[in-house]
Amino acid sequence: MTNLLLLLLSALLFTATPTPALADGGGGGGGDKTDVRAPQKSVDPDYTAAEKAIKGGNYPGAIKLLEHVVERDASNADAYNWLGYAIRKNGDPAKSIPIYRKALALDPEHRGAHEYIGEAYLQLNDVVKAREHLARLDKLCFFSCEEYRDLKKAVEAYEKKNGKKQ
Repeated sequence: MTNLLLLLLSALLFTATPTPALADGGGGGGGDKTDVRAPQKSVDPDYTAAEKAIKGGNYPGAIKLLEHVVERDASNADAYNWLGYAIRKNGDPAKSIPIYRKALALDPEHRGAHEYIGEAYLQLNDVVKAREHLARLDKLCFFSCEEYRDLKKAVEAYEKKNGKKQ
């Protein structure tokens, strides 16, 4: 009976946990830290416009907007994460790495930044670093989360394509 109860509780928690998604990955947010009782911070219109630009594939436009956002709010881990994402998707994964690191310095548990920096490392043929972020996501996600699954799939595809596991 105890195992059945634990299984049911686990299933309930898993299905009750929202996982935001945006673009083609785990999203810009740091995860499920939102407290609906907390006062909401006003949303920067440039940040909102940048999210729309990213959804539309306009990475240069998103970069310009997000650069303004982080100039005004250097503590915005989500903005740094999306800035790194836009830079990487615009063709410069090496330049995105320090931007993701800034997001992770501000929020070490930012699941989106861990996923995206891992993907950037794969683009730079550094599967060891990508796996480090996959391991961090494994610890952050009590149950599997979208960011973990996406990065795991990317690592597996990279290893299959390159015919080796490092």
